[in-house]
Amino acid sequence: MQAGADVIHASGRGRGERVGNTPMDQVLMNLKLLGLIDQDLVKLKEYCDVVSRACKVTIPPGYPVFGSDAFRTATGVHAAAVIKAFKKGETELANSVYSGVPSHLFGLEQIIDIGPMSGKSNVLFWLEKRGIQATDERVAAILSKAKQSDRLLTTEEVLEAIHVTSVR
Repeated sequence: MQAGADVIHASGRGRGERVGNTPMDQVLMNLKLLGLIDQDLVKLKEYCDVVSRACKVTIPPGYPVFGSDAFRTATGVHAAAVIKAFKKGETELANSVYSGVPSHLFGLEQIIDIGPMSGKSNVLFWLEKRGIQATDERVAAILSKAKQSDRLLTTEEVLEAIHVTSVR
């Protein structure tokens, strides 16, 4: 477009008869980030989901912008910065601070998870988002479980750690 193209061809998630089709969502995302279009793209995720279901092709977790891991963090320092921005009411900053793509432009937000590199702020935020009281015992149990893991904890694993502390 910057060089004078009048038309850009793309297809839903790059699906088509042959390989090499440009994914429509990625074209639109890049045009938005370059400031070449001003359209509201908050429904683009829904579009990708519809195309994926229709074509029976899942969206990989690491898929740009619309993969389940695109805006996920569990690293203590990164999460702490995102959480601090959220707490200050700076949603746009929270959605941009450690991301080259501001998630709010696409109707998405940062996800704070808990894993072996998480800190206390991850756990406190995770519990708060779910309306669960953060006691010292619960936080310690969740962090202990996270530090013993080699991956992000599932919701069930975090809740199990909470349940274990309330049963004692």
